[in-house]
Amino acid sequence: MSDRAVLVAAGGTGGHLFPAEALSHALKKRGVPVELVSDSRALKYGADCPARAVHAIPAATPSGGSILGKALAALTLARGTFVARGLLRRIKPLAVVGFGGYPTVPPLLAAAQLKIPSILHEQNAVMGRANRFLGAGATAIATGFPEISGLDPRVAAKTTHVGNPLRPMVIEAAGLPAPSTDDGLLRLLVTGGSQGARVMSDIVPPALAALPAEARARLRVVQQARPEDCERVIAVYREAGVAHEVAAFFTDLPMRIAASHLVIGRAGASTVSELAAIGRACVLVPLPGSLDQDQAGNAAVLAKTGAADVVLQKDFTPAALGALLLEALDRPEVLTERGQAARTVGVLDAADRLAALVIRVASIEVGTSP
Repeated sequence: MSDRAVLVAAGGTGGHLFPAEALSHALKKRGVPVELVSDSRALKYGADCPARAVHAIPAATPSGGSILGKALAALTLARGTFVARGLLRRIKPLAVVGFGGYPTVPPLLAAAQLKIPSILHEQNAVMGRANRFLGAGATAIATGFPEISGLDPRVAAKTTHVGNPLRPMVIEAAGLPAPSTDDGLLRLLVTGGSQGARVMSDIVPPALAALPAEARARLRVVQQARPEDCERVIAVYREAGVAHEVAAFFTDLPMRIAASHLVIGRAGASTVSELAAIGRACVLVPLPGSLDQDQAGNAAVLAKTGAADVVLQKDFTPAALGALLLEALDRPEVLTERGQAARTVGVLDAADRLAALVIRVASIEVGTSP
């Protein structure tokens, strides 16, 4: 087959880059080279993504801020599109696949202008602004959830549900059994994602500290916290006698999910998809203030199965969380049942499904990677 690559475009956060990484692995297995394009933040992900090259293109977010800020962002996106046209003319990709975020706008616009096949992947249950802007010019749209709101009917006609591509470590974690409840312990994982760890540090430690001593003795807590919050979180747990492990970042987070009975966190698309694949009960606190309310839509997918308790941030108090935890401690077998319910919406082969769509849209003749 040709040595030309598929160009994968993603915003510079893990929520966009993790599924891009998963697709890249799936395409590589089929002998299809991959190159990655994003903003400058993505350069640090080169070691994690099996891309033969990583490109940075100017990008900015025009939503929010002052009129001047929006104008400058629009100029940056225009400059990025000019740069992307040059990149695409040079590498001649077989297709361009976008995973959302404004760093995908320049390469996807350039692909439409140059008549190169393009595929958008929407991870959330509500289509994001960047993908809505790009949808009309895309050849095909893949979705992470079966039902996506915010779609123009002409765009909806292009959609195919594939699921959210999962990293190899998530697939491995999905094969692990749920931890036993026979020892009477409740294993909690607390994670707030890239935008939301602060509220977890504010609410979860005092909620646990306020529980009766017998309940606190049965807790085993793993918590991801912002670096500036770690010391105060540890201090609360230490004073309360709660067994804990607190860190700013866990490289093996999927394995931590698998080792937990209950996960407390935000409702980003990657988090929800990983919880569904691995199959764990959860308390989800959607990020408030989003214009798209995408996390609320994501959380609803797990709530419908019974796997998730969804708590609005305004209602996420130590007392409210404490009540949920006492219920979990009283009936731990229910957490196992809820985890099994989560699996009913998990899609383990999403990366393969998306790779097949990319290959079909781009009419790629596939081989096998060495």
